[in-house]
Amino acid sequence: MHELSIVMGIVDLATNQALLNGANSIEEIELEIGCLSGVEMDSFEFAWKQGIRNSMLENSIRHIHRPEGKALCGDCNTVFHMQQLFDACPNCNGHLLSIIRGKELKVKSLVLPEST
Repeated sequence: MHELSIVMGIVDLATNQALLNGANSIEEIELEIGCLSGVEMDSFEFAWKQGIRNSMLENSIRHIHRPEGKALCGDCNTVFHMQQLFDACPNCNGHLLSIIRGKELKVKSLVLPEST
């Protein structure tokens, strides 16, 4: 289950950024996990619950954006939506594709408490 290592990487990154900014907690985190990223969302949810325990993210609000897959066919130059990584071009049935969107896996933003 590589989802746990992804969650732990997110926890580490968010914690480091919070500490660099003098925060001791994180109020919100915004993630972008593309539909073609290879992340199994049920496993990610399970790993998230375990991975954020006793961390700055434990009580944070999490927002997840799931960009859909989009590709450019190298054979006929058709741009189309993909459901899975190995979908063929609907126009020519080609498989020489450039992924335009959907493989994202990133922390988009953190909301830290205002210092008083």
